[in-house]
Amino acid sequence: MGKTHEDDEIEIDLMELFYALKKRILVILAVMVLGAVAAGAYTKLLVTPMYSATSTMLVLTKETTLTSLADLQIGSQLTQDYSMLLKTRTVMQDVVDNLDLDMSYEQLESSITINYPEDTRIMEITVTNPDPEMAKKIVDEVASVGSDFIGDQMEVVPPKIVEDGEVPTSPESPSTSRNVMLGALAGLVLSAGVVILMTIMDDTLKSEDDIERYLGISTLASIPDRKDYISGKAKKKSKRKRRRRKRK
Repeated sequence: MGKTHEDDEIEIDLMELFYALKKRILVILAVMVLGAVAAGAYTKLLVTPMYSATSTMLVLTKETTLTSLADLQIGSQLTQDYSMLLKTRTVMQDVVDNLDLDMSYEQLESSITINYPEDTRIMEITVTNPDPEMAKKIVDEVASVGSDFIGDQMEVVPPKIVEDGEVPTSPESPSTSRNVMLGALAGLVLSAGVVILMTIMDDTLKSEDDIERYLGISTLASIPDRKDYISGKAKKKSKRKRRRRKRK
């Protein structure tokens, strides 16, 4: 009943953990490589690449000129309103109907990202799709339909389409190199964690030092391992046989 806090505390020897990791370094490296290969294969074979196309629009106002500071402030405020109008159900459904898309307007809305750089009147509309050509068609249609819808609803000069989208040549996601690195890192953490856990949970006594450290008693004598004795005896017998053969 009189156990103290020190008796319950598990002492962790950092050097012991280091040598345990060093001893199984080949296994750890193998798991790292396996994790990297698995992540790369998963990315290439099972993940659908996504392509992004971007169209740029400029917000205009009737009252002021393009070089006016007031026009810049009004335009930057309007871009936030315009971005909300662009993703309304009416605009999304018109785009779906015009292009005969096999998706709902909610799915189309989730694939659209609108960005407006700070202190500008620029709106960047980005559409992500598994088909690079379809991504360009959708973003161009969203910009066209959205510009007309904004002009009608707000009774202002419609946003001007500055640049149409381009057909993307490389996927936006996934990143194979990034996933391979994450797979290797996951393999390293998993394998090292298992080795450390096994080392900490191993409470067997392997040497005289362990007896003195964990039990607090000194050893009077040690019994040699039977395997070592047998192997040593076998070596002596083999040496005797060799000597006999030489004498003959």
